[in-house]
Amino acid sequence: MSADSRPSFAGFASGRRVPMLVLFYGAVIAASFWLAYEIRFEFAVPEGYRQERLRLLPAVLGLKLAALALAGQFGSLMTYFSLPDLVRLIWVTLATSGLLFLLPRLAGLAAFSAPRGVLLSDLTLCLGGLCLGRIGARVWRERLAGVRRAVTGGPEQRIAIVGAGDAGATLAREFINAPSRGFRPVMFLDDDRAKHGRLVHGVPVVGAPEAIAKVKDAASLAKAVIAMPSAPAKRVREIVLLLAKQGLKVETMPSLEELASGRARATRIRPVEVQDLLGRDPVNLDAAGIRHRLEGRVVLVTGAGGSIGAELCRQIAALNPARLLLVEQAEGALFAIEQELNELGFAGAIVPLVADILDRERMEFVFTRYRPDVIFHAAAHKHVFLMERQPAEAIRNNVLGTRQLAAIAAAHGADAFVLISTDKAINPTSVMGATKRLAEIELMTLAAGARTKFMAVRFGNVLGSSGSVVPIFKRQIEGGGPVTVTHPDVTRYFMTIPEAVGLVLQSFVLGRGGEIFVLDMGQPVKIVDLARQMIELSGYRVGEDIEITFTGLKPGEKLFEELQHRTESHAATAHPRIMRFTSPAAPAGSGARELEQPLHAMDANQLKALLQRLVPEYTPYRE
Repeated sequence: MSADSRPSFAGFASGRRVPMLVLFYGAVIAASFWLAYEIRFEFAVPEGYRQERLRLLPAVLGLKLAALALAGQFGSLMTYFSLPDLVRLIWVTLATSGLLFLLPRLAGLAAFSAPRGVLLSDLTLCLGGLCLGRIGARVWRERLAGVRRAVTGGPEQRIAIVGAGDAGATLAREFINAPSRGFRPVMFLDDDRAKHGRLVHGVPVVGAPEAIAKVKDAASLAKAVIAMPSAPAKRVREIVLLLAKQGLKVETMPSLEELASGRARATRIRPVEVQDLLGRDPVNLDAAGIRHRLEGRVVLVTGAGGSIGAELCRQIAALNPARLLLVEQAEGALFAIEQELNELGFAGAIVPLVADILDRERMEFVFTRYRPDVIFHAAAHKHVFLMERQPAEAIRNNVLGTRQLAAIAAAHGADAFVLISTDKAINPTSVMGATKRLAEIELMTLAAGARTKFMAVRFGNVLGSSGSVVPIFKRQIEGGGPVTVTHPDVTRYFMTIPEAVGLVLQSFVLGRGGEIFVLDMGQPVKIVDLARQMIELSGYRVGEDIEITFTGLKPGEKLFEELQHRTESHAATAHPRIMRFTSPAAPAGSGARELEQPLHAMDANQLKALLQRLVPEYTPYRE
């Protein structure tokens, strides 16, 4: 027998479900109506009313079963009973009882009229019977799931939920209703003293998170789940580190933004990541203004497969552009973001293009064929230490590639060109920073006489991007350490990738051409503190389980990043998290044109000297 010809037990069960529901509902309806007469006449029903009961029973059965069918109760699962199902059953019983009372009287059919006392008893009995049956089926399912888990030896994890508000209550209810998931909430922790000692879905609120060390059953907990989607990140960080120090595995439910957008459900808990501990306030964006500038337009993103480029594509695709051009040299990375956008439903708008921005002929074809209105230029060589050893490649890609792409955009009449820059371009000490600064200068030079609005946006490190310390630290922790940090005093500014990209789009809306924007990156973070937090989040102790070692600054690295050049002045913008810098642009005819020579024929020190001549504030590291 082939696989296709074998009987489908799932289909068989599904086919039996409706007849079984009809039998169950019919039995409850008939029993309720029969018993209503007995109660009305104190279990001594006169002969005439017995005949009336038999005459009315088929009509009552047909009416109520039809009403249940209209309410969708034959399509629901018996073992899943919730408040919406209860509301539907109440409406069904009220409506049918009302019809049984009114129709015979309005139509003059006295023979089909039941006593009011019978109808009232029937209403109560029928509703109670239907609800008790559904609740009993649900309890049976939940108990059966617990028995199955005990028989199969599946572990039941005792968990604490931090936050006894709506989010925490929802999480607890979902876990209680689905014991097969293996989670059993045994306590709540909450900052609100008014909730202490109370029960939420039968689970006690034992105190504030700081009381975890004094809680009697804390040692039996498998983990704690943070259910505070609207809490300040600073408070979340305090709680997470506190629980981690108690040896608890800490997980979190999705953020308020993810819940509101529908990208995640409350029960989709995940491990706490370091970005959850940044302590940054949510970014308020002019969503309507951003959509107005991008909706219905052709947008091109270079470096579309990279961390920033991919997030640009995700956010722009959701704004309904006429077309989104994904330009990427690495076909594997391009395929990944294309597949992701296809799965999100944007297949009709995106155009994946394998292309190198240094290939002038290819880029001319792209601009001629698709006529992009807005360009977000995220393609770059950005790894500081790698570019320090091969400056020719950094110059070719970051400077010459940017200048060529910007010139093509201007020649084809693009409306706007946004360069993704970096805070390492400020008083640079690395080749990467110097090349990004030179790209800014070239862009501002082009902006002076072009219809295209050229602008640059600077920001610091983004968590989770390629080259970030976070994945390096994760790998080192998984390997048992040590975690390597360059210097005990080194600090960096950090943002999440979605936050940085949202502010890039906001800067684009604010830009009028010729500006360099810098994003408010909050307070700098000591890298050694970041390493400690990641070790503790992983359930280890610094110095006991995993060591932190210092390796010394690499060539081109700074102890700290700066906010502006010595020659720059800044001004506020309409957005509190974005500042605009102004600085003298390089005169036309100078700058990167000096780099149009055989770069690979020059050694690293010669190229750094040339960069220093073009970017006077650059302090190179010479070998």
